[in-house]
Amino acid sequence: MGREYSAEELNHLSKDALIVLFLSMQDQMKQLNMNMEKILEQIAVSNNHRFGRSTEKLEVTEGQLNFSDILNEAESYVDVHYYPEPDMEEVLRETPEPKKKKAKGTRENDLQGLPTRVTHHELPAERLKELFGEHWKELPEEVYKRLHYQPAVYTVEEHHVHVYAGSDNETIVKADRPDDLLRNSIATPTLVASIMNAKYINAVPLYRQEQEYKRNGLHIRRQSMANWVIRCSEDYLGLLYDRLHRELYQYHVLQADETPVRVAKDGRAAGSKSFMWVYRTGKMHTDTPIILYEFQKTRNSEHPRKFLKDFEGVVVCDGYSAYHKLDKEQDNIRFAGCWAHARRKFSESLKALKNKAHARQTVSYMALEQIALIYKRDNELSKLTAEERAEKRNLVVRPLVESFFEWAKETLDTLEISPKSKTAEGLNYCVNQEKYLKVFLEDGEVPMDNNATEGALRGFCIGKHNWRVIDSIDGAKASAVIYSIGETAKANGLNPYEYYEFLLSEIPKHMEDNNLEFLDALLPWSPTLPERCHMKIENK
Repeated sequence: MGREYSAEELNHLSKDALIVLFLSMQDQMKQLNMNMEKILEQIAVSNNHRFGRSTEKLEVTEGQLNFSDILNEAESYVDVHYYPEPDMEEVLRETPEPKKKKAKGTRENDLQGLPTRVTHHELPAERLKELFGEHWKELPEEVYKRLHYQPAVYTVEEHHVHVYAGSDNETIVKADRPDDLLRNSIATPTLVASIMNAKYINAVPLYRQEQEYKRNGLHIRRQSMANWVIRCSEDYLGLLYDRLHRELYQYHVLQADETPVRVAKDGRAAGSKSFMWVYRTGKMHTDTPIILYEFQKTRNSEHPRKFLKDFEGVVVCDGYSAYHKLDKEQDNIRFAGCWAHARRKFSESLKALKNKAHARQTVSYMALEQIALIYKRDNELSKLTAEERAEKRNLVVRPLVESFFEWAKETLDTLEISPKSKTAEGLNYCVNQEKYLKVFLEDGEVPMDNNATEGALRGFCIGKHNWRVIDSIDGAKASAVIYSIGETAKANGLNPYEYYEFLLSEIPKHMEDNNLEFLDALLPWSPTLPERCHMKIENK
């Protein structure tokens, strides 16, 4: 703070001294305004996180950015150079989507493949005779369909193993019994698969499943369910997880991300953060996708180093320093940046604006326009082969990217706003990540962003909001394995419950095998998987 002057001192100050004092006050007021803007922006962003929409999807109205949802995902783009400047009231107005007419035949498709029980509704002969006399004929039937629901049916499987003995009672032989899933347990593949499907696919915590069983007259403790899940993960599903991990190394592009999770009993102080890491095949390779989770107690770079130790190729990730540390250490792996992260701070800045009418004059808006155009041009190349896409990216997309970074650096040097504002943070992020954000230009298999990996984490994040905390490290590791199998199953068009049940039925049969070749037939893209494992209805 500057010194305080009395009225008499101010009256005796020279003209030059007054000018210096005035300029000093201007600088102080400018800094004060910048700090106030930063505080107001933080409050607005915080309120938006709590009460606003979480989507970054951007709608397009009359070819211009529409703030009904700021900012765009990759599927919505705009070429800002091709359209006249619109009236901002029109831009900011919510545009209701026209109602889509229901396509004919969708009900038949929805019900296709389900068991059908036919019921005939007929008039008795006496009634027909009363209406028509002795002569009448039957026309084509009127057919309509309704869907019947049958709650879960529980059946006790009582196994009687017959025992035989010779006449001397010295030789005793038992009949063969099927391989047990868990010795001396009531657990069956169908029961454990249903528990896994409920928790890891539908995000129903074990305590809620326990309550549901009680309502159906069954007393299955959550501790028993947790034990079954952990043991089946360690003894059976872990074998397939390890095989998928080795299979992951055969791909050229992977994507990685991580999210915090809390574990109650991990030997640390209460509230300590652990992390669930996720690695998946690149979203541009869709034939045999793999999604693998890995639990770790920290966010240390040692974890991706070990997980990716035999991988050679490109890893798409956010700007976390652990990945960049590996980038400097390992020549066999190259890391690519995420443009969705690059635009996020600009999006938050616009969401914090109270007066959207001034949005087009902001630096954040200008940044988003340019990034949207880069997305648009790259999306137009989605049907090309990787080689063709790489060639076209150099011709069409690279000039836009180079222009954006040139603009970002120039703007950052001349921008008169708080360096801690969202706009400044966005510009700094882009400039600092330039090397990584340009990698996609050189390789046609590398996507522009890491949204596919964030999508792979969505199921886990929904689940952790329901169960809040994982009880133990063993439970966290089991969760990583089971989430991996379930998410990979979904990505390959499989029904997760049926796939869990199939694996828990088949893998126990091979515990005495000398090798693991039997896993080939159990991979989620194996042509020998039973038909029931495949989804009956394609995702629309």
